[in-house]
Amino acid sequence: MSTLYFDHAATTPCDPRVRAVLAHALEAENANPHSTAHASGRAAADRVEQARAEVAALIGAEPREIVFTSGATEANNLAIKGAVRHLAARGSERRRVITVATEHKCVLQSVLDLAREGFEPVILPVGPLGQLDPEVLARALEVPTALVSIAVANNETGVLQDLSTLGPVVEAAGALLHSDLAQAAGKVALDVRRLNLALASISAHKLYGPKGVGALFLRHRPRVRVEPLFSGGGQERGARSGTLPGFLLAGFGAACRIAAAEQARDAEHLAELQTVFMTRLEAVLPGCVINAAAAERLPGIFSLRLPEGLRAMDVLAAMPDPAAKGEEKQPGSEVDCLEASLGSACSSAELAPSYVLEAMGLSRDEAARSLRLSPGRFTSAAEALRAADSLARVAVRVRDGGATMKAGASAP
Repeated sequence: MSTLYFDHAATTPCDPRVRAVLAHALEAENANPHSTAHASGRAAADRVEQARAEVAALIGAEPREIVFTSGATEANNLAIKGAVRHLAARGSERRRVITVATEHKCVLQSVLDLAREGFEPVILPVGPLGQLDPEVLARALEVPTALVSIAVANNETGVLQDLSTLGPVVEAAGALLHSDLAQAAGKVALDVRRLNLALASISAHKLYGPKGVGALFLRHRPRVRVEPLFSGGGQERGARSGTLPGFLLAGFGAACRIAAAEQARDAEHLAELQTVFMTRLEAVLPGCVINAAAAERLPGIFSLRLPEGLRAMDVLAAMPDPAAKGEEKQPGSEVDCLEASLGSACSSAELAPSYVLEAMGLSRDEAARSLRLSPGRFTSAAEALRAADSLARVAVRVRDGGATMKAGASAP
């Protein structure tokens, strides 16, 4: 038995080339990048600025527009809360803050938290394909609005929002547009200028970089400012205090550089993996469908709905435990452990069906039958085939009440 990791939307393994950069930077880093009075500090600072340029290049920004954070969650909080608080402090009477029902929990909660400060949170619905209707957005913007937050790509379904259409609507209303790019960065071509973005958030560990580091794009012209979330030494142009982890940033920069160079190849590979997986699964477990299949989606994330009578939670729970020892297995009866998720990793502790899928109009039963699959850069076509077979075999066992398939039996 082997483990098949199909949960790259939750986090990606660190690319070996990134690991090499991390190890070298960690060994070479002997100084604080903010201590530039000596050569070691300047070398550390140079390493940070190189990373800043590499992150900026991935999304079409200028290096000075990149503010480093601990990840996308902090960047989203800083963007949403920081921007509207700054506007309010400058005398703006705009109190409406808009987002979408399918956004990541940290975006939704950031918007809702602002209600305690006198702002008006507005959560817009989506259509059956998980996409925001420009007319719905335009009507919401009839009330003077401070900021709108719309992710380019959904973290559960991979559905892409048409920011090239939605962005001008926000701009015409005089509001700031923020986007959570955590899932999209490195997977689809991004240009913050063409997307009319004032702010955008990125996470290193979603694109084969290290955990614990991310970035906020903060537009320079027209200038966008944010109130910092916490006090300190005023690093990162006063937006985010704290000593920067130079070795993590070096890895982040390398991951962005690799993603920019290999984005097209990665996308083609991921699209092929989905085709291979679904072709096999449809043959061995009829009745499976991809949620929002007709929408434009990321190639590497798909929300799979199992046939009636199968709860995704039960199927994943019935996957073999690769850590289990001492169990006798007959030749041919072994099933690989498919590692996937029910939805967002940040919501995995909740037993309720996905709020994203319910917002798209799926019933609670349909949402409960759905799981998120996300292969990655290093997943092979052979592994995609084995993943489909493992899912089918375990699903049949669950459906048949846990009866063990006969040794050597093929998938249904």
